[in-house]
Amino acid sequence: MLILMHQAATEEQIAAVVRKIEALGFRAHVIPGAQRTAIGITGNPGPLDPGFFEGMPGVIEAVPVSRPYKLTSREVKPEKTVVRVGEATIGGEEVAIIAGPCAVESYEQTMTVAEWASRLGVKFFRGGAYKPRTSPYSFQGLGEEGLKILAEVRARFGLKIVTEAIDHESADLVERYADVMQIGARNMQNFSLLRRAGRARLPILLKRGMSATLEELLLAAEYIMAEGNYNVILCERGVRTFAQHARNTLDLSIVPALQRLSHLPIIVDPSHGTGRREQVIPLARAGVAVGADGIMVEVHPNPERALSDGPQALTLPMFRDLVEQVREIAALIKRMEREPAPMG
Repeated sequence: MLILMHQAATEEQIAAVVRKIEALGFRAHVIPGAQRTAIGITGNPGPLDPGFFEGMPGVIEAVPVSRPYKLTSREVKPEKTVVRVGEATIGGEEVAIIAGPCAVESYEQTMTVAEWASRLGVKFFRGGAYKPRTSPYSFQGLGEEGLKILAEVRARFGLKIVTEAIDHESADLVERYADVMQIGARNMQNFSLLRRAGRARLPILLKRGMSATLEELLLAAEYIMAEGNYNVILCERGVRTFAQHARNTLDLSIVPALQRLSHLPIIVDPSHGTGRREQVIPLARAGVAVGADGIMVEVHPNPERALSDGPQALTLPMFRDLVEQVREIAALIKRMEREPAPMG
C-alpha cells in the first residue's frame, strides 16, 4: 500500500503515519517527491484497509500498489530518481560514464587508466578487487590490496569508485573503501547479499542476471530498497541467447521498458553485453541513443595481457573515441528533446 500525503503535510504528520504503520507491525518507507511525500508499506502479508490511514491529518489517500515490486515502481514515485555520489550523479542531466579495468591487476595498470579517465572528464572509475570467475583457477582479484589502490585513485584524481562486493565480508570492505557498491550478475538473486547491500551507506549498482527477466531485476532491487537503501542503479549487461556473434546479447529494449515501470536510473554495460572489443563503442552509442542514464565500459592499457576479460576491454585510444562519441550523441538527444520537429 502507498500513503499519499498532502503537499503541505508537516513532518509531524508524516511521522505520525510512520508510527501507525510500525505499530501495525509493518515497515514504513518515506519517499519524498517533487510535489508531495509518499509513504510505502512493506511487510504486510495481504491487503490493508485504507481506512487505517485515510482519516489521519495530512493524508490524501491510501492506495494499493498493483505491482509485486512496490518501492521500485513509478506507482510509488512518479518522478525519476537521481542517485548522487558527491558532486557526481547518475540519472541526472548528464550521461554518466563509468570506466576502468575489469580487474585491478597492479598499481601501474590502474593509475594509467585512471589518469586517462580523469583527463577525459569521466567522473566514475570502475575496477574489480574481487572477481567471481567461472573457473576457480582464474585470477580472482587482489582483494583488499586492490581496494586500497582504488582508494588512491580517488585521492589522486577525484574519481568516484565503483567496485563489486561478492559476499558479506567483501561488502564490509567495499563499504569502507568505495563510493558505489556493485552487485554483479551472478549475485543478482543472492538474497542475503542483497539485504546486506540494503543496509549499506553506499549507492548500489545492481546488474541484471544473465537469464533474469525485467520483473526479476526489479524484485532484486526491491530486496535492497526494502532494507532502507533507496539509492539503487540498475544495469543491463547482456543476457544469454543462442547468438554466436557476441558473448551475450545486450538487451537495449529493457531500457525504455524499465523507465516506463520504474523510477530508478538504468545504465548499460556494452563490454559484458558483447564480450568483443569491436562491438563495445557501437553498442555504447546505441545505449545512450535509446535513453540510458549512463554506460559502463572496461578499459585496459594492454588488453592482450589482461588477467580478466581482455577481449572486451577497450584500448586507451578507443576509450577516448568512445567518450567523444557518447557525449556527442547525448548532446543530440537533449537537443531533440528540447526542440521537437515542427508538424508538417
